[in-house]
Amino acid sequence: MRDLLTLVRPIAATSAIVFLALAAGCSKSANTVAESTASAAPQTSSAVEAKTASRLGDLTAFRSIAADVAATVDKGNLPAAKARIKDLEVAWDSAEAGLKPRSPQDWHTVDKAIDRALAALRADAPTQGDCKKAMSDLLKTFDTVG
Repeated sequence: MRDLLTLVRPIAATSAIVFLALAAGCSKSANTVAESTASAAPQTSSAVEAKTASRLGDLTAFRSIAADVAATVDKGNLPAAKARIKDLEVAWDSAEAGLKPRSPQDWHTVDKAIDRALAALRADAPTQGDCKKAMSDLLKTFDTVG
């Protein structure tokens, strides 16, 4: 029993830290995000980041994972893309309590796009074309929500 507790406590502590970090990152206002990105990034990337600051808050971390998955799909490495999209699923689900109350409609729009991307990559026989379309649609959703 003690061995189990010594294993569970660090895992629980680490999980709590990750959750709080995600929640804190999601609670920034759109103005704070826009100001920090405008001064710290070149004009082209700040435009993308400003688009991802929405009624839901700062979605750049989620969009970044989605862009990484899309790049992996473009390379034709569907197994790696399937593994990487799990990170998006976990992060999105972990942040749900902080994001969904801000704009339930926007949250559901993004959530459904993520679900479609997950379904395409987790299909019994995924195709690069289906996965590429689902990831493109997901990135467009991130860019238009807000």
